[in-house]
Amino acid sequence: MLVDPADLTAADHLDAAREMAATNRPFLAHLLAEEAARLTADPATAAAIRAAYPDPNLTREETPSCPPATSSTP
Repeated sequence: MLVDPADLTAADHLDAAREMAATNRPFLAHLLAEEAARLTADPATAAAIRAAYPDPNLTREETPSCPPATSSTP
């Protein structure tokens, strides 16, 4: 059964965001949460939704690929 995306509610998008987060898909969770926030009338609730699912591209920390160089003198 196909569902018309226009019929989906903020709660539907938020449920899907939770599922994506639980399956380690943070960017999809973020996108779904953004849509849920957009569909939410209360600005405080929308802000809370956005805060719960931040953009992983803006919040990830880079890990060095190799250890830092050290100098040793004989």
